[in-house]
Amino acid sequence: MVADVPMPPAVAARPRDARGYPVPAITPWVDGAPRFGVTSVERTFLCAVERRCSICALTMPSGPVWRVVGGAEAEAMAAAAARGQAFRNAAPTAEAPGHRACMLYAAMVCPWLSRPTARRGTPGPAPGIEVTKGARRGSGGAVVGFRSYDFSFTPADGVLFRFDGVVEFLPHDLGTEHLPVLQAALESSAPPDEDVPAYLLTDEAAAAQAFTALRNALLG
Repeated sequence: MVADVPMPPAVAARPRDARGYPVPAITPWVDGAPRFGVTSVERTFLCAVERRCSICALTMPSGPVWRVVGGAEAEAMAAAAARGQAFRNAAPTAEAPGHRACMLYAAMVCPWLSRPTARRGTPGPAPGIEVTKGARRGSGGAVVGFRSYDFSFTPADGVLFRFDGVVEFLPHDLGTEHLPVLQAALESSAPPDEDVPAYLLTDEAAAAQAFTALRNALLG
């Protein structure tokens, strides 16, 4: 049950939908409601440039970042580790990074990430991700920590990430397998000491304005 999963404080502080579910930083809002299953290019760009967690929107310290990977990619990572080889994703991905606890939480509560039998209720349009309505997630997956990431942005492709240097590999079939790890992480974590910028809350116009200003400042 989602209600039984402990929530990182930074996630608990996120805006909620009508059901009370916290809304990730990169999820757009339309007519006062979040569009779950859709990734905002503008919000993703802001988080990438400012090194913010794609779930809670707070800044990520220097060092490793985490993301949830699907079964095929998780299997490739495990195979590379077994051969003693370093892993770097060969193809860029639109899946953005975040804090360790935030990604553990997402792997447990997101219907798409947490269950191998999950099917997509709506299409999930995002550059680099082909997810159609009714698509099945498939078995396996992992929460993975990477030493570093870089990203690119173009109007055609949006924000695409590359990750390098696996520093932690936590495989799962069901997201709930991460419960002990998440509990331990929250026990040793400190409360957030910063505020989320207004442009990564519920105001999509503010997100668009901040994106345009930052894009123009960096890219001209």
